[in-house]
Amino acid sequence: MSETTKTTDYDAIVIGAGFGGIYMMHKLRNELGLTVRAFEKGGGVGGTWYFNRYPGAKSDTEGFVYRYSFDDDLLQEWDWTTRYLEQPDVEKYLNHVVDRFDLRRDIQLNTEVADAVFDEQRDVWQVRTATGEEFTSKYLVTALGLLAKSNIPDIPGRDSFAGSLVHTNAWPQDLDLTGKRVGVVGTGSTGTQFIVAAAELADHLTVFQRSPQYVVPSGNRPVRREEVDETKAHFDEIWEQVRNSMVAFGFEESGVEAMSVSEEERRRVFQENWDKGNGFRFMFGTFCDIATNPEANEAAAAFIRSKIAEIVKDPETARKLTPTDLYAKRPLCNEGYYETYNRDNVTLVSIKEDPIEEITPSGVRTADGVEHELDVLVFATGFDAVDGNYRAMDLRGRGGQHINEHWAGGPTSYLGVSKSGFPNAFMILGPNGPFTNLPPSIEAQVEWIGELIGHAERNGVSTVEPTLQAEEGWTATCREIAGMTLFPKADSWIFGANIPGKENTVMFYMAGLGAYRQKLSEVRDSGYEGFQLQRSDQSVPA
Repeated sequence: MSETTKTTDYDAIVIGAGFGGIYMMHKLRNELGLTVRAFEKGGGVGGTWYFNRYPGAKSDTEGFVYRYSFDDDLLQEWDWTTRYLEQPDVEKYLNHVVDRFDLRRDIQLNTEVADAVFDEQRDVWQVRTATGEEFTSKYLVTALGLLAKSNIPDIPGRDSFAGSLVHTNAWPQDLDLTGKRVGVVGTGSTGTQFIVAAAELADHLTVFQRSPQYVVPSGNRPVRREEVDETKAHFDEIWEQVRNSMVAFGFEESGVEAMSVSEEERRRVFQENWDKGNGFRFMFGTFCDIATNPEANEAAAAFIRSKIAEIVKDPETARKLTPTDLYAKRPLCNEGYYETYNRDNVTLVSIKEDPIEEITPSGVRTADGVEHELDVLVFATGFDAVDGNYRAMDLRGRGGQHINEHWAGGPTSYLGVSKSGFPNAFMILGPNGPFTNLPPSIEAQVEWIGELIGHAERNGVSTVEPTLQAEEGWTATCREIAGMTLFPKADSWIFGANIPGKENTVMFYMAGLGAYRQKLSEVRDSGYEGFQLQRSDQSVPA
């Protein structure tokens, strides 16, 4: 037990009960024996998978690696029936994990944390909920979610709409689109999923497209019992590959440069991976330099453009759907996305060409004077990603300094898990963490944070905090690696470009999960290089 057991309510407080918060609770309470309380603002566990209940919501990572790998029995006992997991499947799985490890009794639902302030006199975190409850803990772990703070655009007349206006991140359980006139703003990962599903329900669907997207098929389909059994028999090798890979999606990444083969061979490889499906597979499993070499990138982009021309029957709709920029945003995949625009009940409006002028009581009026009459208007406008939820909270470290002051020039961290000026505070999926399939990255971070807290507890350490120099070094590393890719050259939420006025900044470590895990191991094995470990105002050697 920690030295502060008598003076704090808990050894650790975890904010959030999604993939990150659930595993962190298990690690700290069940494995390290600490007292832990988790606060979750939702009415159930699951994080993103509790709130995002919109039609079509599913993971775009294949289901066999969209799960925890830390427990062999858990891997063997949980089945799946489709290649990709629908929202209810993931939510059910996470509830199963919570019950399997008896975590529910220490999760407080419907509880939003309003502020968390570090008390330097006592070396404890003071946490207050939105309803005024107050708690203290030695450690604070924020599992706030990478994509959790809704981005709701400020469009004139927004509050005048007489129909149902919803964001996909807060989907009402009683909202049925059947037979309705539906409009949707946004065509990112969420938007494309929603569009395919909503087109089959709505009387008419109007898509207000901000940016045309490169979308490849997902290849979603039912999986046979034999496939599941075969995968389970090889989970050891599968997870070994995942943990040492770049994007952790469960496929072998290519080592071949696109321009090292003939145009005919390139097209064959693109077609083969188009048929297999998955956005990350198409970007990283075809050739190794699509994300770094402009010529290779254009070859992949041109292939997708040729598919749009082939699939979409109306030439004007195909033109609007065809991107002309780099193929360098988060890779998207969906089943039947472009085909959906061949339906008679789907209309595409390019709001780059005809901007939305205002939302009216009866719909949306665009610059061409057309009023699109709607019963339901859906914002699939994404998130204030990575740091949005942190800034929304009154989060203060040493000297009472707010996180916004620390992040005035953009969000930074050391290793994506800690922040100078915030002792004994750890972030799961904080800024400049790895750009990958998230559960394997979450596991790497949770296990590493658990090891560090265990080390601190065994050695009577009162505070653990990264130095500013270590944080600045990690920020420079992440910026340098991102600069080697084409991603910063595309306007994308990955760099905060979707939020008006937000500093465009590097927010991910883009060298891959294998390299990231290696870096975590190096820091640990060097005695937690870059961290100050204090005991009674004295440094503690590791």
